[in-house]
Amino acid sequence: MARWWRTGGEVEDDDAQTLETMPIGLIELDPEWTVRFVNAAAERMVGYSRDDLLGRSYWAAFPANVDNEFGRAFRRAVDTREPQSVEAFYPEPLNQWFEVQAVPTPQGLWLYVTEVTARRSASERLALLARVSHELVGTLNAPTAVGRIPRVLVPGLASWATVTLLGEDGGLRDASGWHTDPARTPLVRRYGSAAQESSPTTAPVLRALTTGTPVHVTGAELTGPVLGTVATGAAREMLQVLAPGAMTVLPIPGRDRVLGALTLGHDRHRPVDPADVATATEVAERAGLALDNARLYEQQRRLAEELQRSMLTAPPEPDHAEVVVRYLPAAEAARVGGDWYDAFLQPDGATVLVIGDVVGHDTIAAASMGQLRSMLRGIAVSGNASPAQLLGQLDAAMTQLQLHTYATAALARFEQSPADLERGVTRMRWANAGHPPPLVIHPDGTIAELASWRGDLMLGVDPTARRDDSVVSLDRDTTVLLYTDGLIERRDADLDDGMGRLRAAAAEFADRPLAELCDQLIDRLVDTTPEDDVALVAIRLHRQDRPRPDEAGPRTVPPTVPADPASS
Repeated sequence: MARWWRTGGEVEDDDAQTLETMPIGLIELDPEWTVRFVNAAAERMVGYSRDDLLGRSYWAAFPANVDNEFGRAFRRAVDTREPQSVEAFYPEPLNQWFEVQAVPTPQGLWLYVTEVTARRSASERLALLARVSHELVGTLNAPTAVGRIPRVLVPGLASWATVTLLGEDGGLRDASGWHTDPARTPLVRRYGSAAQESSPTTAPVLRALTTGTPVHVTGAELTGPVLGTVATGAAREMLQVLAPGAMTVLPIPGRDRVLGALTLGHDRHRPVDPADVATATEVAERAGLALDNARLYEQQRRLAEELQRSMLTAPPEPDHAEVVVRYLPAAEAARVGGDWYDAFLQPDGATVLVIGDVVGHDTIAAASMGQLRSMLRGIAVSGNASPAQLLGQLDAAMTQLQLHTYATAALARFEQSPADLERGVTRMRWANAGHPPPLVIHPDGTIAELASWRGDLMLGVDPTARRDDSVVSLDRDTTVLLYTDGLIERRDADLDDGMGRLRAAAAEFADRPLAELCDQLIDRLVDTTPEDDVALVAIRLHRQDRPRPDEAGPRTVPPTVPADPASS
């Protein structure tokens, strides 16, 4: 009968047969870390024969384990006399994941070894797809998110990776790149830039973009005389330095066209795994979906903004009064809403400013806003009704036309009698339907007291509700602001805090030209991604004993409006 041996002694037949046929690899070490026994499964897993290992120092046979997770776990097992479990990656030349159970014995240490690369790779691929989805889902800046993908893919699917995107003009732009060795990442990025700047028509990236199919480049093509068909110039130089063993370029597909390309570089010691390529293909498809969604969102946002702005016309510019308007849409997708401003002249020459906000943030609110704005204009320019009368007539018209909506609004009429002109003042007659009140900035920079100003019932609730005018006399060089709550409202603060910020900012910028004042208020009070639409209309009553200032622009009024008495 055959006998089975380990270094230093004989093994019984039955025990040896059991150890030899185990599917789990077994390596036995003596107290001096010398290899005493290796079974067949261990031979297959570690790539050495037992003749290569028996009698040899374990640390000499596996030098990478001297100071890594494996080595630390094995020493801990010997020191504590307690079994240890470790799962880690062993680098070149094995390039495999192993799970090892280290069990101390009176004769030394037994290592039960299982090669788990396939299981680990499958788990890592799922985790990688989850990370990619996390990067892409919910972002409105998909190109930036897609640019972070190479860092996620390396080293799980490739040794290095780049992303190239097609611009709106059809030109290529390098989004990003990453290498498993961070010190070589600049080389990858230079290759990505050079590859899209000057490449032959046979270059892998261009082939993937034009055909919409994956392109695989072998090691022979990357090192042989045909390298010139893969890359030229600086791109060729970078490839020669990176020296990949193979390269795969995957198109990033959109709904109706290719949007870019994902390039994977595979080092020579790492063969191309079809499962890795399949996972990268899934990543490219998810990136394409995110880019397409972002492109559609941007189209909808532009359409919504253009629709909104088309309803908000340029203001008139009467003599010695300057009017400035601003509108900033909310950041959320296609968030066209019900905020509006208006400015026009009534037949007697009085200037009317309007600010309003229809309840809701959708196309229905925008449509209602357009109807209310048009009705109010038609009512207002047919006579010289006061703000309270105009709001009452608008409320009645909403009921008559069955406009089932609610809105807030504030109207201010700037009028001047001969006596007012003589005194150098202007009366502001205004009415408020549930809207934030106007803000008055006096010539000396002080802000008018707002606490006693009350708004009447909002529009759409009760058409018979009584509405009243308030009247304030204003010195010339006074500025009046009407605004929607998007300027002062925040999720993390109440309206009183917002009003306080507005008053402080208005006082700080009171001496600025009117257009600059409005811009500074928006910059100071509104986040870069506003939560709500912001509409603002402002008027500055320049002095009438002087020429109209240059910053007020040219006089623009309807021909039917009488001349400003101060100009005659």
